[in-house]
Amino acid sequence: MAKAGFKLVINARRKNILEFIATDLFDKYKTETVIVEGDLSSETATQHLIDETAHLPIGIFIINAGYGTSGKFLDNSIESEMNMLDLNCKSVLIQSHAFANRLRTNNQKGAIIMLSSMVAFQGVPNASNYAATKAYVQSLGEGLSHELKSDNIDILCACPDPVNSSFSERANMKMGKALTPDKVGMPILNSIGKRRIVLPGFLTKFLVYNLRMLPRWAKVRIMGKIMSGFTAHQTN
Repeated sequence: MAKAGFKLVINARRKNILEFIATDLFDKYKTETVIVEGDLSSETATQHLIDETAHLPIGIFIINAGYGTSGKFLDNSIESEMNMLDLNCKSVLIQSHAFANRLRTNNQKGAIIMLSSMVAFQGVPNASNYAATKAYVQSLGEGLSHELKSDNIDILCACPDPVNSSFSERANMKMGKALTPDKVGMPILNSIGKRRIVLPGFLTKFLVYNLRMLPRWAKVRIMGKIMSGFTAHQTN
């Protein structure tokens, strides 16, 4: 986003990392960056982000905060699963409602990008709740893309390959080869206003397109085998 010339608002839980990113972006691109610290699994922090940006003319809003869990559902902490539900679904709902209303009220053309996933299109054993949260994001985004078209608001659901980030460590997955953020970011930005769903990366395209004609039970079984590979280390 900075390389493309955008001014930014960035949010995360850790202020020191936000400050490092802001400094780095200014040094490289002279980007003006506003920092809003907060854990968006909290409704209070989500509202704080909305309030702190109320005076800014935001044209593109990227709902990217989220995490995953993996392994046997009954072995996982219900607190972690509920917290993921708050972050991946509830916060997405609040943010999309607030920023879409802001764009419509200001009669402003804009876009909301929702980070979905390649697991959003069917149930996924060994990541059942995570896949369910992304199915919510995908369904919400697809519906809103039609609803808000008349308001000149583009909704884009981005379903990328695994990305090289701290996601895999938090989710306790080993995903092998992963894309770098720039390999995901540019296809997403280039798709704004042109399509409703973008699938950055080979694996996502391969799975979504090739599984499309299979019955749902078969999709679940195949995705379960793939996820078993990502989580094989948990049983060793």
